Amino acid sequence: MKIRVPATSANLGPGFDSCGIALSMYLCVEVLEDSDSWEIQHTLGAEIPTDETNLLLQIALKLAPTLTPKKLKMTSDIPLARGLGSSSSVIVAGIELANRLGNLNLSEKRKVEIATQIEGHPDNVAPAITGDFVVACHFNERKEDSVPYVKHYFPECDIIAFIPNTELLTSESRSVLPDSFSYKEAVEASAIANVMIAAVLNSNLPLAGQMMQEDRWHERYRGKLVPHLADIRQICREEGAYGCYLSGAGPTILILTPEDKTEKTMKLLHALDSRAQIEQLSIDREGIQVF
Repeated sequence: MKIRVPATSANLGPGFDSCGIALSMYLCVEVLEDSDSWEIQHTLGAEIPTDETNLLLQIALKLAPTLTPKKLKMTSDIPLARGLGSSSSVIVAGIELANRLGNLNLSEKRKVEIATQIEGHPDNVAPAITGDFVVACHFNERKEDSVPYVKHYFPECDIIAFIPNTELLTSESRSVLPDSFSYKEAVEASAIANVMIAAVLNSNLPLAGQMMQEDRWHERYRGKLVPHLADIRQICREEGAYGCYLSGAGPTILILTPEDKTEKTMKLLHALDSRAQIEQLSIDREGIQVF
């Protein structure tokens, strides 16, 4: 059995902690054979555990404590701590591992609820499970129907990921956010998010991209942690891209662009920072898959 989970990009600018898309980078977990103890084979770095202390197994065994130990193989092309849902992909894979090996028969809705409880918000985990574009919210005080979510088709476009050669932990990125907004500021921020979502649903990418760049919730505060954001926004304006936004907590920046603008935009991004990883991606429409 092989479990495949897509990378995700959260927020889309003003859709803070609510909106996300699934992307064509993947974490894969392959179940190899029974074993005396749990073992994960991987080449992801010495800091990633290979035993039951790995996040994947912590989650799986919390949901299904009596699972028979297995040898597993884990591979991933999702960069760590870059705002592309690397930890969320592991959470979702751990839930699915327990679901399959423990015969839990979890519904998609229940997987989203469990993953959100673990992650704290649904913007990464929901699209990793369902695929495509997802808008969701989390009611902390409710137990029933605590994670309403809607999946919708994200309009076709090219997606470029500008992935800096530096990590940015979510905890650090959240530390610069304000504790409160005025009522007037919150209304404006919410209205921008509403228009962005409506534009996506209407396949109006020029308007959606414009609204992504008008975020009031987080990008203006996190911009100082991501020095290339202003430069990339300028490139987008000059080259006719739909827009760009800080992916999750950063430092990755996602650029949405028409197909005929992609090649030149990528060349300019390479020139901006030769050490950055520049990837052309697409929307993953299916979410988690088991083969």
